[in-house]
Amino acid sequence: MPAKLYALTTGVEGLFIQNDRFNTTSVSFNFYLPLSPDTIAENALLPFMLTSCGAQYPDFSKLNFRLNQLYGAQLDASAEKLGDYQLLKMSISVIHDRYTLGGESLLKQAIGMLLSLIFEPNAQGDAFSETDLAREKRKAIEHIKGEISEKRIYAKNRLIEEMYKGKAYGLPKCGTIENVQAITGKSLYRAWQEMLRKAYVRVQVIGATLPDGLFEEVTARFGGIARGDIPDLRRVEATESVDRPTLVTEHMDIKQGKLVMGFSSDLAGDDDDTLPLMVAVDIFGGGPYSRLFANVREKMSLCYYCSASAARFKGMVTVDSGVEAENAEKAQEAILAQLTAMQKGEFSEFEFSSSIKSIRDSLYSYNDSQVALDVWYALKAANRTLRSPEELAEMLNTVTREQVERAAQGIRLHTVYKLMPENKEDPS
Repeated sequence: MPAKLYALTTGVEGLFIQNDRFNTTSVSFNFYLPLSPDTIAENALLPFMLTSCGAQYPDFSKLNFRLNQLYGAQLDASAEKLGDYQLLKMSISVIHDRYTLGGESLLKQAIGMLLSLIFEPNAQGDAFSETDLAREKRKAIEHIKGEISEKRIYAKNRLIEEMYKGKAYGLPKCGTIENVQAITGKSLYRAWQEMLRKAYVRVQVIGATLPDGLFEEVTARFGGIARGDIPDLRRVEATESVDRPTLVTEHMDIKQGKLVMGFSSDLAGDDDDTLPLMVAVDIFGGGPYSRLFANVREKMSLCYYCSASAARFKGMVTVDSGVEAENAEKAQEAILAQLTAMQKGEFSEFEFSSSIKSIRDSLYSYNDSQVALDVWYALKAANRTLRSPEELAEMLNTVTREQVERAAQGIRLHTVYKLMPENKEDPS
């Protein structure tokens, strides 16, 4: 599947991923900004504010009516962390022109709509509408409260906060409730201006053909903006190892305890640098063939769930599990024992080959979803080499058992976070 990068203007690039399997064309604007406690909440709110209304569509009813005119075009927004940066995504998906009645060109209209929302917000003077702002702030606060209520997510977030105290990556991706409450129409407007001036920008198109004039229009839109201080996405602070792991225990009114463990890794960076770590973490705690699932969960029955994942650009590995309070310490010891076994090369050929096959199958599945492909390429903006999921799948064939063993040897315990029921004493 061909993918081609275009340099548009200072800190702005276009990416066209040709794929005629889908009946729609997807266009996304991806803005990358450094994580900062001073701007994280405003930045995270921007994609949702900008895609909820605009100067041409001042309320939701007008916006929704226009989307319906475009045969039900889909408008989406999100805010995520990528390394030490925020990724602010705004996208639109519309059916290909060949499926419209009378050959009407919907794609050009949909792109124009998205451009107007991003570059022409519903603002008066130098401030966003307080009515619009109040609505989006309420939704953002509900989202933050929802993540607090979902204890598996909460425990993982608390681990990251403890591991990266005082560092950018330790910040919550949407800020805190207090951060959101403090946003004003003027502060959000300033954040919008800074996003257009300073963000690294990638405009991604996935479809059968590249829309005529799209990248030229993007270049023109940014042409009148003084761009500078563009972040270098490859500059990410790798997770440092520690001599003595940090242990944090909290209690809440919950029934099931959460044990989340964070590790540093000697391997950090983009895909070309960390493929053995990908395989090592998958054998450790990926699918049903993994050591955590087969041993800690199934054979020893110490966890309701137990899995491992990695933020490879940060060189971070995490294990999260749901446990009974009385089993928390045993589960922790068992998880570390499985890691030690991997570091000694004590994983079977079945585990190794099953992991390679599982990861390859997962990578090939990206072609089944336009959304998944868009996210894939957006998250790879910091990579030195642009690689498709299929290319990475083929590269897995070069990974050896010895490389996986060495990758496992570089994984070291950094922080343990336990969220335990209030009515049970912490066994440790």
